[in-house]
Amino acid sequence: MPQVIPATQHSTALSVQPSSPGHLSRSAICPASVQSRPRLLSHATTRPGPAAQAAKQQGAAPLHLRTPAPVRKTVFASRASRSRDMTTAAAAAPKANGAASHSKPSVGFLGMGTLGVPMATNLVKAGYTVTVWNRNTAKCDPLRELGAEVASSAKAVAQASDITIACVADPAAALEVAAGPDGASAGMSEGKGYVDVSTIDVGTAQKIAAAIRGAGGRYIEAPVSGSKGPAEQGTLIFLTAGDRELFDEAGPLLEVMGKKSFFLGTDVGLGAKMKLVINMVMGSMMASFAEGLALAESGGLQQSDLIEAMGLGAIAAPMFALKGPTMVKGSFAPAFPLKHQQKDLRLVLELAEQLGQDLPVAAASNNSYLKAMDQGLGDQDFSAVLSAVAKRDGQHCSERRGQTVMARYRVYKDGLDMLSPEDHAVVPGNDDGVRLSLLQLIPAAEDGSAAVMNGLSAAMAQGHDWIWSLYPFFDPRG
Repeated sequence: MPQVIPATQHSTALSVQPSSPGHLSRSAICPASVQSRPRLLSHATTRPGPAAQAAKQQGAAPLHLRTPAPVRKTVFASRASRSRDMTTAAAAAPKANGAASHSKPSVGFLGMGTLGVPMATNLVKAGYTVTVWNRNTAKCDPLRELGAEVASSAKAVAQASDITIACVADPAAALEVAAGPDGASAGMSEGKGYVDVSTIDVGTAQKIAAAIRGAGGRYIEAPVSGSKGPAEQGTLIFLTAGDRELFDEAGPLLEVMGKKSFFLGTDVGLGAKMKLVINMVMGSMMASFAEGLALAESGGLQQSDLIEAMGLGAIAAPMFALKGPTMVKGSFAPAFPLKHQQKDLRLVLELAEQLGQDLPVAAASNNSYLKAMDQGLGDQDFSAVLSAVAKRDGQHCSERRGQTVMARYRVYKDGLDMLSPEDHAVVPGNDDGVRLSLLQLIPAAEDGSAAVMNGLSAAMAQGHDWIWSLYPFFDPRG
């Protein structure tokens, strides 16, 4: 039977192969055959016609439109329609633990970071009973002052709440908070809900879903698109997937914190993929914008003129208009930390490797963020990537790139000895901030930097002749 959906909903389906975290390898950076690609099927938004509206006014049963099976549903909920539809759904749905008499669910919030504090603040101001937790308890003080309860653990938050929201920095933290010894899953019971708004990879999202559901709870992933400003203004965008019933019940909460929510389907991981794609585009745009500002300055142009000219043309973008003036001043107050942007690029390159999709632009952008990390800018705003591409103290860019490559080569010289031609794409390392691909480092040799060439020659001297087969033009053997 075809699926019946309300006429105000928009239906799309995103079909992708399930994936899990992996290591960045050669096919994510250099040309490779595409093994599988996501397909996006869309259907136009449908609206009730005059006959349906007249029937509704006369109290008749509403008309429903049908879409072909087996398309999975996606809800594109505007603020107005979400408020109307989600409030109705929440009122009709039974509350967890028999709390049907409460007008609003009790809410838990895990993670008092750049986004967590303003998101939880908006929930308290909207009249919700909120219990918060953070590893550094002092960061909970602003919420305590607003009247929120502060719990001793993620488990305690889940025990006290109908719906628990998590907003933490990375996949490891998200998994620990949800499924660790004193994590939220330990406080879950039948009917409770868990909403993870962190930006994580598909495999981690699926592990968290299994832990929450295994404890009797319900789960949706809902990574947010937006930074500190939108979080404060309640204009975030939520990219959700998982339990549809929980999505409906959590609708009023998402309405308080955001301006729009997308339900991408019941398959956990769709939200993670969508968020990573968005952040890949954003990070690549910012890296390119930074290069443009640097080149303009090198060429004797006024950077402010460049920003204004771009803003009047087809490539005008709110991000450029917002970030450009502060970048020119060298001000990088963190709205979205650079270390998180680099983390997201790493995750998207791993996803691309699993799907057989080439992302050369994203890989090059990741290099720029890694260089910024090397300069100690991880806690600055991601627009600080400008510092990684701009000239410094008269030093030419090729010299700095060569020194960076050589420094990393020295760090991983021992690791190179362990590589074979079959697994040469990844240089071993435990720190995600400096886990590098040789195929990302070698193109720097195009600058003719002596440091780079010396590093590559040293690798060849150790018997790694296959390096030169990749870049024969730079082979000193001729």
